[in-house]
Amino acid sequence: MNTASGRAGSARASALAEELRLLIGKLKRRLREQGERDDLSPSQVAVLLRLERHGPATVSSLARSEGMRPQSMSSAIAVLEAAGLVRGAPDPQDGRQTIMSLTDACRERLRASRAARQDWLSRTITAQLSPKEQDELAAAVGLLKRLIDD
Repeated sequence: MNTASGRAGSARASALAEELRLLIGKLKRRLREQGERDDLSPSQVAVLLRLERHGPATVSSLARSEGMRPQSMSSAIAVLEAAGLVRGAPDPQDGRQTIMSLTDACRERLRASRAARQDWLSRTITAQLSPKEQDELAAAVGLLKRLIDD
């Protein structure tokens, strides 16, 4: 490949990357709008998702995982606890520690929010895209998976 075509390919890839990044950001915002509206901060949402994915954890381990100071994590946890989304229980191995976990109400809230987003996206795809365009979207999703799969 010559230098000129290499630069053109690189510029095209860069422009495509920017457009894709902006589009994905907009899609994420639209999906967030479809879920349950709440006043949780991004760090509080991150804590809930971490507890959901990785199970119960201490405040200090959550702080380390999220790159936060333990005091900041304690504040985030206090808000989540007051909202009935997490609960603490004594650590059986170390009574000085508290193990935080999601409440059943939180799990249901996460499930309902995901279902609302899934429903909106499914209805939008059906309403906005022809069957041929849906096939093209499926192919594009396959390409996106290749970008992120290691």
